[in-house]
Amino acid sequence: MPYLTREPLDPLELLALARRDGDGGLALFAGAVRNRDSGREVATLEYVAYESMAEKELGALEAELSARFPDARIVFRHRLGLLRVGELAVVIVAAAPHREEAFAACREAIEAIKARAPIWKRELGPDGTRWVDPCEARSAHESC
Repeated sequence: MPYLTREPLDPLELLALARRDGDGGLALFAGAVRNRDSGREVATLEYVAYESMAEKELGALEAELSARFPDARIVFRHRLGLLRVGELAVVIVAAAPHREEAFAACREAIEAIKARAPIWKRELGPDGTRWVDPCEARSAHESC
């Protein structure tokens, strides 16, 4: 199944794909388009990607996460195209026997996607447009 889509994301669909009968911990991260960023009003976001490279990198990331968290099943999808405020841009689900591993896998997945996948976003608002640096929002102690 591809990691990138232009269709709306359904977190329940991804939960169903990830969950197994032995999993007691289900962690879900959903990133939604917000109406403000860095003090600027945002009307829409446009996500673009180097699609073949992004699919390859996301596949490699899934394999790495599976090796790092062997008891977890991790499923994620990222939207492309024009998204309105409130729409989901990314959904990640990690299912594991216990919550600690599910939380850790989910957190590591979103950070790695933002740092490694060749996916870019452009904010569109009343003040014009701007491309957003994925590392810009990180705190000083996090690397990109």
